[in-house]
Amino acid sequence: MTSFSPLGSGSARAALRLLGKRSLPRRSDYAELRTTWKADALAGVTVGVVALPLALAFGVTSGVGAAAGVTTAIVAGIVAAIFGGSSLQVSGPTGAMAVVLLPIVAMYGSAAVLTVAVMAGVIVAVIGLLGLGRTITYIPWPVIEGFTFGIAAIIALQQVPYALGVAKPAGDHALPIALAAIGAIEAPSTLISLALVALVAAVMVGLPRLRRGLPASLIAVVLATVVAEVAGLDTGRIGALPASLPMPGLPLLDPATVRALMGSALAVAALAAIESLLSARVADGMTDTRRSDPDRELFGQGLANIVSGIFGGMPATGAIARTAVNVRSGARTRVSAIVHALVLLAVVIFAASLVAKIPLAALAGVLIVTAFRMVDLRSARAILRTSRSEGAVFCLTAIITILFDLVLAVELGIAVAALLALRSMALEAGVEREDIVEVAPEIDLAAEQRLLHERIAVYRIDGALFFGAAQRFLDELTDVADVEVVILRLSGIRHLDATGANALAEIVRDLERRSITVLLKGVRDADRRSLVAVGAFDHLRSDDHLFTSLPDAIEHAREHVRQAAAAH
Repeated sequence: MTSFSPLGSGSARAALRLLGKRSLPRRSDYAELRTTWKADALAGVTVGVVALPLALAFGVTSGVGAAAGVTTAIVAGIVAAIFGGSSLQVSGPTGAMAVVLLPIVAMYGSAAVLTVAVMAGVIVAVIGLLGLGRTITYIPWPVIEGFTFGIAAIIALQQVPYALGVAKPAGDHALPIALAAIGAIEAPSTLISLALVALVAAVMVGLPRLRRGLPASLIAVVLATVVAEVAGLDTGRIGALPASLPMPGLPLLDPATVRALMGSALAVAALAAIESLLSARVADGMTDTRRSDPDRELFGQGLANIVSGIFGGMPATGAIARTAVNVRSGARTRVSAIVHALVLLAVVIFAASLVAKIPLAALAGVLIVTAFRMVDLRSARAILRTSRSEGAVFCLTAIITILFDLVLAVELGIAVAALLALRSMALEAGVEREDIVEVAPEIDLAAEQRLLHERIAVYRIDGALFFGAAQRFLDELTDVADVEVVILRLSGIRHLDATGANALAEIVRDLERRSITVLLKGVRDADRRSLVAVGAFDHLRSDDHLFTSLPDAIEHAREHVRQAAAAH
């Protein structure tokens, strides 16, 4: 992995080399285009048709408006496709990002989203340049499934006001807003909105069963719009959209604003990085083309967010559902994602007046069905059946996501998963006293068996000897008494950290102070440096008390017991 130091005179040159080698577009990105351009174009059109209602809906539900959602899908979609590290990734507004943005809009206003997009984009791009792409993917599966479940629940809850045809209550948490909306039901408008939601849901669920491949969500929205227009239904609509992309301009980036929004930008950057890398991983698993480059993907997503903010859009990430549609539609190069953005641009230019008539209830229906499809019940059941700890991490992450926010849920989920993993490792680590007759049957013990059993103790240490297990290790071995020699078998240690090495040194020092000779058998080369650093060998009575063979250690211990007996 190429890397560079942020300090020193060579840092700028190193950064440029990294940028040129890993992060800029290259001719090989389009090597297959001569033979795949038709498939890529068709896949791009298909994804564009699928993405239109989602881009509109996520823009509305995030609080920044439908126009910002479409602008994001166009601008971020093109930039991420050109600069990203995946040939098949489709980027744009997503449900998870809408969930994170809603409280930002409620607290700072929609204009703050532009600033957050640029700041988060810079952070994600820097993470990619630093070569940290692979480290972000180390998130436990229960945490991923837990926040996916929580996001799905929040997306569905956010649609309750639109589905019921009532004004959205004030607040920035989905659950109380949904409850308040239920309490504000008005019979005529609610029945109309619920009927449109039911129509959209029925088309989206039923149409694929009749004929796969049709853009069910778009057809459902068009049908609901036609019904609303023909019947003259009094229901909320998207409203006027600009017939072109907004002019670019830098959002507010003064020091006070940057300080106020830094926490939000970090949260958005974390989500953008995690979701984009997960989506790219999904694309890798669905195709036999070359694998994605996580560092380049982050750099591309960072640029996409910067440009999206400049053009008045919202933060974007790789979209798992649209990426999956892209792959299934036969895409082979990143041209398909570019075509998808151009399709959306054509809609803005030529059909903005028609899009403005789409009922909000129709978009709510699309997102409610999308939320239900996000929930993988098979994965949830598998996690709950795996172990109680894995199920606890899954449930905790989902609950925190719904009640508080996504970033806090991921942080707590990872922390709890790490603690449970350490607890499991600590429980697996063990110290066991062994019978000499069983561990060394090749040695003739008949004459001195009783003496050896009484005066020599052999302990085998297995598993990870680290800070989580060191205290238990100390407690067990400090109870050793009435022996003259202790043989510690260390070859079963799979991991030894500084705390474990220090605990071992303390044991050696304690036993030797009590006139109990310690022999170490099977010190691994990987652990020798740590043991030397903490002075474990310095406490041994002799440099000859390190052994690679257990019979040799036992024979040495027998000789030591003989000499001690003769001295008495």
